[in-house]
This record gives sequence, structure tokens and C-alpha cells, in this order.
Amino acid sequence: MKKTTNMKNIFIACLLLFVVSGGYAQQKTWTLEACVMHAIENNISIKQAQNTILTNEQDIKSSRGQFLPSLGAGVSQSMSLGQSEIYPGQFVDRTFHSTNVGFSVSQTVFNGFRNTYLYQQSKLTKETNNLELNRIKDDISLNVANAYLNVLFNKENLETAQAQFEFSKKQLNQIQDLVDAGVQPKANIYDAEATLSRDEQQVTLAENSVNLALLNLSQLLQVPFQGFSIEEVEIDNPSEALLYSNVEPVLNYAMENRNEIKVAEKNIENAQLGTKIAKSGYLPSLTFGYGFNSGANFSNLISSNSFFQQINDNKGHSFNLNLNIPIFTRFQNKTSVAKAEIQEQNSLLNLQQQKLNLESNIQSAFTDAQAAFKAYQAAKKSLASQELAFNNSKERFDFGAMTAFDLEQARVQLINAQASLINAKYDFVFKTKVLDFYMGKSLTN
Repeated sequence: MKKTTNMKNIFIACLLLFVVSGGYAQQKTWTLEACVMHAIENNISIKQAQNTILTNEQDIKSSRGQFLPSLGAGVSQSMSLGQSEIYPGQFVDRTFHSTNVGFSVSQTVFNGFRNTYLYQQSKLTKETNNLELNRIKDDISLNVANAYLNVLFNKENLETAQAQFEFSKKQLNQIQDLVDAGVQPKANIYDAEATLSRDEQQVTLAENSVNLALLNLSQLLQVPFQGFSIEEVEIDNPSEALLYSNVEPVLNYAMENRNEIKVAEKNIENAQLGTKIAKSGYLPSLTFGYGFNSGANFSNLISSNSFFQQINDNKGHSFNLNLNIPIFTRFQNKTSVAKAEIQEQNSLLNLQQQKLNLESNIQSAFTDAQAAFKAYQAAKKSLASQELAFNNSKERFDFGAMTAFDLEQARVQLINAQASLINAKYDFVFKTKVLDFYMGKSLTN
């Protein structure tokens, strides 16, 4: 009985531990760094790119194997049954067995360096896809950082909406007291209640925006939305120090280090190798071959040596050297070279286009960051002015020198100023993050 009780206690303890552990897993708070790392480790596009690199490794092994000789072996067995004429008019039943064995070796001695170029091209393709993988990781990191900031942005909007809702509740209570004291008309209560209802609706909308932002981030990370939350990060008063005073360092660094530029450069090298491979078709090819063969035959009409004795007696060797000189290939080589050269020109044009796109994106990001900072500074000044104006209106309203309608207009202008500041702040932070991204800086700091 005691043993059964102990086992029961152990089972209950394990169950509680499992429940607590499961609850803890659901309540995990995600930092920006954890989000980025999780996305990089689990994103489907990244996994597909990694699988492509694994395929490239097999292509390298395959192209390296072209330098080795090919070996082949074969064994054949045949049997024939029927009558055979031994003497004129005399037939007997005959059974005949024939066995043949052999193997061959073939080695390419020269094929216009085609195998060498194909091997170099397979390694270059892997290098290119490694760079493409890094580019995908960079893009995903930026998307995650943007989604993370969007959650923070909506949470700050929610805090503002909740603060306004609390203010409206206090305002309603104050107006109720003033109406009860006969200082203000009862109609002001209806206005205050309408304002409180609108603020409550704004809180609901803000909560929904937070949930949608969290949902978007959780889907980007491919994790369950239930219980998903992120670390609260205070972004207070970003300074002008985040700005870049000159776009040239960003451009120079990006042109030398961005993965899309490196990919375009590798594609040029790949296209040049493709041209060399096509031109190798004009050159002769030389192959060497060796073969060994032997056989054994048995019949019920004659006695033969043993199987292995016949194999030894009948063995033979063959050697061949094959030189193939292309003279006319029905324009196949000519068109292959022409198409390869066109591809080479396209890869050069693609590099130019990538540089133009990168320069345009960086110039736009730089200009946007400068404008975002100015908008942020203007929003700060506007909010300070609106706070003073609202406080003044509040005092006048308390003394009965302003109507509830005019006070509400001042409050709406304050709310708009607060929303504009939040929007301008996060807009500025994200656009400076974009410049950091092009400078190769970490997005998680």
C-alpha cells in the first residue's frame, strides 16, 4: 500500500513538472536577438538554400570524378539446345554452354579542358549559393527587426490610448462633481461620456493592432501565436547620433561587402567559365581504353578443359586510343559559344543593375533617415506645444472659461501630436536600422 502511494506521488509530481514546464514554454518572452536567431534557424527559404548548397557539394564530387577513369565489368552466359548433325544424315541431341567474362577501363586524356572548367564552375556555384544564403539571412533579419519594432510601436500606441482612456474617466468624474455642484450644465456629462466611449473604442483598436503585430511576428518566426510575447524595450528620445552625416561611407562599404553585389560578381565568373566550356567544343578530344576478355565453352558432345583452365587459355587484352577532331558540328559549337558570350554580357549588365539598385536604395534610405529625424524633431516640438495648450485649456475649463467641446478639441490635438511623435520616433529608428543594415552592423543592438 505504501509503495502504491509513493508511485502515485511520483506520478503527480512528474505531471505537475510537465505542466509547469509547458506553461513556462508558452510564457517565453522573445528578445529581438532570439527572434532573429530563431528565424535564421527555422525559416523555410533558408533551409531550401542550405539544401541547394548540399546539392552543390554533390555536384562538386561528380565533376571531380570526371578526372578519374571509368571501370566496367561484365559476365554473360548462354545456352543452346537442339539437334546437331555430326555425320551426313546422323543427328544427335546437343547442349552447348558458353560463358564470357571481361572488364574495361576508359580514361579521358584531353577534352579541351572541359572537365577542368566544369569542376571550377561547380565550386563557383557553391560559393555563389553560399553568398545567396547570406543575402536571404540578411533580408530575413531586417524583416524580423521591422516586425519587432512594429510590435513595440503598437504597444506604445496602446499605452497612449489607455492613458487617454484613464484621463477621460477622471474627467467624467470631475464633470459629474461640477454638474452636481451646479457649476456646469448636465449636457457636459453626455459629452464626457461620449468622449469616454470613443477612448474605450480606441483602446480596443490599439489592442487589436498589438495582437495583429504579434501575430505577424509569430508567423514570421513560424511559432504558435498563443502565449507569444516579446521583451519590452524602451526606445526613448533617439538622438541625432544615430544618423550618418555622409552617405559615401555607407555606399563604399555596401559596394564592397553586400552579398547581392558579390553574387553578381560570381555570376560573371560563372558566365566566363561557361564561355570557356563552350569553346572547348572546338578542340579535339583524346581518350584511352583498355579491355580484358575471356570465355569458356562446354558441350555434351565433346570433352573440354575445366572452366578456369579455359578462362586462362582464352584470355585476351585490347588497347585503344581514340582521337576525335571536330570538323563540322552543324553549328552546335558556334551557337553554344555565341549564347555563352551573350550570357556573359548579361551577367555584366546584371552587376551594373545591382549596383544601381543598391545605390538607389541607400540614397533613399539616407534621405528618408534625414527626413525622419527632422519629422521626429518637429513632432517633439509640436507635442510640447500641444501639451502646454491642453494644460491651459484644462485650467480654463476648470474655471468655467471654456466649453467641454473646446476642451475636447484641444485634447484631440494633443492625442494627434502624441500619435505623430510615436510614429515619427519609430520611423526614424527603423530607417537608421536600414542604414546600419547596409553598413553590416548588427540589427539586434
